[in-house]
Amino acid sequence: MDQSYYDFTTKMEKESVSADYLEGWQSGYVLNPPREKQRLSEAYEAGYEDGKAHNTDNFSNWAGK
Repeated sequence: MDQSYYDFTTKMEKESVSADYLEGWQSGYVLNPPREKQRLSEAYEAGYEDGKAHNTDNFSNWAGK
């Protein structure tokens, strides 16, 4: 893992980002397979897509949720 992964994860945790978004972002970042269909949520899918793209711009949409 590179340091930016850890730094951004810490930032999202401090901002109280949705746990589903955070888990999705982490999974997408490291290119893990997505969750099973029945466990998907809007937050997870958004995080997964952002993580795959290494996008750090949209997390605030999920803060405090």
